[in-house]
Amino acid sequence: MSFLKKSIIFNSIMTEAVLHSRALYIKQQRKFFRTFCVLLVLLLMTIVLGIFLGPASGFIDSIERAFNQEPSLIKELVLNIRLPRVLLGLLAGGGLALAGAALQILFNNPLADSGLIGISSGAMLGVITGTFLLKLIPFFQSFFESYPLFFLPSLAFLGALFLGFLVYRISLSHGRIQIAIMLLAGVAVNAFAGAYSGLLITLLNDEQLRSITFWSMGSLNGATWPIISLLSLLVLGASSYLYSFHKELDALALGEREALYLGVDTDKVKKTVLILSAVICGPLTAFVGVIGFVGLVVPHILRLFLGPKSSSLLICSFLLGGVFLVLSDIVAKNVVAPSELPIGIITSIVGTPFFTYLLLKQKRRLS
Repeated sequence: MSFLKKSIIFNSIMTEAVLHSRALYIKQQRKFFRTFCVLLVLLLMTIVLGIFLGPASGFIDSIERAFNQEPSLIKELVLNIRLPRVLLGLLAGGGLALAGAALQILFNNPLADSGLIGISSGAMLGVITGTFLLKLIPFFQSFFESYPLFFLPSLAFLGALFLGFLVYRISLSHGRIQIAIMLLAGVAVNAFAGAYSGLLITLLNDEQLRSITFWSMGSLNGATWPIISLLSLLVLGASSYLYSFHKELDALALGEREALYLGVDTDKVKKTVLILSAVICGPLTAFVGVIGFVGLVVPHILRLFLGPKSSSLLICSFLLGGVFLVLSDIVAKNVVAPSELPIGIITSIVGTPFFTYLLLKQKRRLS
């Protein structure tokens, strides 16, 4: 075969490969755009439902009062109670889901989650330690009274960062993260955090004990505009910065060695993602409590539709996470009205079967 014929065949093969790659890219972009639009519509619908769906009698009474020339009551209900609660749910669900998606990509494992690798337990440990210090040391009490929005979230962040890095260091072997060791280290660290937290809880007074017990199961009840402002700054800022690493995360998804060949500073990316995950999950845990499975379930569902591309996965995880948590809160508010279920119970009811499914799927893959 002449050189000219070989060149023509090679060029045609390369052209076909480029066209196929471009067609695949366009298909993925269209799929992302459709998913994004659907999630945006769902988000808007969820906001409306969250504002107008509360315990039935309270909602009807509020509407009647509004028609009876009492607009200040409906304004108080919507602007100062329900809207902050909905926004807190969007921030909490979106932040937890996005952090979970980033950790799953980073560790290249669908079982990775802030709750499984010690970040949530560390945040809980920080909050309970702070609550105990408020009782024990007057200095911390005065500091808390001066800066109520910063004391517990700061300790939650430090606890999340400490235990998250501890699990990360334990799971490293010859410069690579061993997934089995990481999960076992997460179990050990979570057990330690639970035992230490239990010890501190027994030393609290009755009022603090009731508060910690309800908080530990998750609730959006404490939503206020100052909390929304602080969390918007932290969660949206950290999420945006985390999104800027989507190309590096795509490279890491191919494998650590391949990412190094592509020029990615893998150590820097790992540490940055862990720190940003702690920035997101620590303050959120301080204000809404421990809410499990959001960061595990949401990214995995989206990966089935969108594939592994990090940029699409991170954006859509934030949207779907917010929708999922606000809908869970609506169920928690109404299912036993006028009482209220902790929101963590609802997410656990949904998440536990899904987590079991993931474990069985992982088992079949390894067998």
